[in-house]
Amino acid sequence: MSVQTRKSRWSPVSAPAKGLRPGYGSQTGVGVETDAHPQSLPTPRTMYRALSRRDAAYEGVFFTGVKTTGIFCRPTCKAKRPRAENVEFFPTVTEALHGGYRPCRLCRPMNGTKPAPPLVERLRRAVEAAPDGRVSDKDLTAMGVEPTTARRQFKAYHGMTFHAYQRARRMGLALRDVKSGKPVIEAQLARGYESTSGFREAFARVFGAPPRGAKGVACLLARRLETPLGTMLALADDTGLRLLEFVDRRGLERELVGLRRRLKCAIVPGNHAILDQTAVQLAEYFAGTREQFDVPLAPVGSEFQLRVWAELQRIPLGRTRSYAEVAARVGLARGHRAVARANGSNMLALVIPCHRVIRANGDLCGYAGGVWRKQRLLEHERKRVPGIGHKKARYVTKKAAALRFLFVGCGAFSWLKREETVVEQKPCATPGETYP
Repeated sequence: MSVQTRKSRWSPVSAPAKGLRPGYGSQTGVGVETDAHPQSLPTPRTMYRALSRRDAAYEGVFFTGVKTTGIFCRPTCKAKRPRAENVEFFPTVTEALHGGYRPCRLCRPMNGTKPAPPLVERLRRAVEAAPDGRVSDKDLTAMGVEPTTARRQFKAYHGMTFHAYQRARRMGLALRDVKSGKPVIEAQLARGYESTSGFREAFARVFGAPPRGAKGVACLLARRLETPLGTMLALADDTGLRLLEFVDRRGLERELVGLRRRLKCAIVPGNHAILDQTAVQLAEYFAGTREQFDVPLAPVGSEFQLRVWAELQRIPLGRTRSYAEVAARVGLARGHRAVARANGSNMLALVIPCHRVIRANGDLCGYAGGVWRKQRLLEHERKRVPGIGHKKARYVTKKAAALRFLFVGCGAFSWLKREETVVEQKPCATPGETYP
């Protein structure tokens, strides 16, 4: 059956975290259908934690309605944090308005997905415009910017201090200078280093080699990209795009360490044509004007992982495949678990669509960026494919799944039907359906 509700709201006190499917506010994991294309959300506990931390990674993901004031805000609103029992969450501005809330005048949630703060953008432009890539506190004061405010806002957005960003950027430019054939002393002075020994130590600390040995030094350039589902981190070099992940992804730090070790390179902020191309194609994808990414890719993995990732790229937009189907396609008929591990090891989210792989029973299963994101991506892609009919998609609580596993051998789980709810929604594919 399909459970109907007038509005899709989520409150952190209306549902406990245990046994809660992401995006649904029922204590039994019951799905809530609000329209033809239901929007999913993270768990209430996750959203309230993001609200408490003013986490910019959740910009555009949800909006918070404050019952005591009647306003709704962004996750990063600077207003006083409300109590958990006084908030509810909405996936869109429209639903927040329909819930009877008015937009906050401080964070202005009606202005679309919030970009980087103007001060942060101004600081980055100042670093790019500075001849040596360095902006001192005196320079900030001359710009009319309070240095402490600049440092605080920059770290809140980027997760690193303004001075650390400048050092990393200067080292990236110095590496480019040395690799292009400039004398080391010229690269040193051009990047604002008066001490030769200090420049060499800083260079070796970042890249693991002295400036004179920089010809063979590899470097990954990093950029943060804003999307409707949160901030993403992109890494690229001349070979191609190496990493594209949501910044709150589980294990992102481990992936970065692994890339540095396997490629024997440093990661520094910078610009690259491939990063520009990635930003443009991501915007087109979320705007609904791009179905397939053609940015140059350079995934890092084993031979088997590369085979699996190549197969994932063959899954059409708006369709899904089970792990077993993908395993059969790569020539490993009983290797669904190995395919699942390779799928989870994918470091190029969206461009290698690992979100299109689900369990054979239709369960969305896991996603390192959050199951709610996986469902939101599938919903977004489904809307763009005409002619896909409706199908029953199940969302089962962990409790029901565990009990079914225990009693499946003796046929004693028929009563579990009340522990699960079937939700009417558009499908991604029919099990067993072939694709080119």
